[in-house]
Amino acid sequence: MNQSEIDRLAKIIWDYHHLNHQLEKADAILVLGSIDTRVAERGAQLYLDGWAPLIIFAGGLGRLTKGKWDEAEADKFAKIAIKMGVPKDKVLIENKSTNTGENIKFAQKILEFKGLAPKSIIIVTKPYMERRAWATAKKYWPDKKLIVTSPPSSFEEDLKGGIDKEEVINVVVGDLQRLKIYPEKGFQIAQDIPAEVWQAYEKLVAAGFDKQLVE
Repeated sequence: MNQSEIDRLAKIIWDYHHLNHQLEKADAILVLGSIDTRVAERGAQLYLDGWAPLIIFAGGLGRLTKGKWDEAEADKFAKIAIKMGVPKDKVLIENKSTNTGENIKFAQKILEFKGLAPKSIIIVTKPYMERRAWATAKKYWPDKKLIVTSPPSSFEEDLKGGIDKEEVINVVVGDLQRLKIYPEKGFQIAQDIPAEVWQAYEKLVAAGFDKQLVE
């Protein structure tokens, strides 16, 4: 399979992952940790633009940062936000989680400890993780108003987010598999996956893009 066909198939899946939610003002912003520091910048800018009065950074060291970073994703992201002008007293940090489900659950524990119960939350993540972040959060927070957003970028621009193209495609493929199998495990709410998207997944897996699949 040539590179242009690989890119075409990966973009089909990338587009499916991207929800294109419209921003609305909310009670809090939850920034999910990752290797892509543009996510931290996006969350901080949303706070600075007045979309919510509180910002939470969630993430320890996950499958892409463990062994590469020497500090938790949430700690690194919070430093970026504070440097951009977000007040320290408006920042909460959850730096123990290692996956998306834990991001949500552990952030909820911190909110409860602080006596906070936001009814609406803007979730900030990578563009190709929007759908899985939303499906996971909806499992744990079915009654909250959830809006998912990410750094504005195209598929091509997204390949510049801190990991190389092959790794991005592996993650895009792996996240689609999780959307398929995680509802059965109780980790997410179910999502309809169009035939074209699943066919693209199968072709990319057959081509060797299986490094982020769950066994």
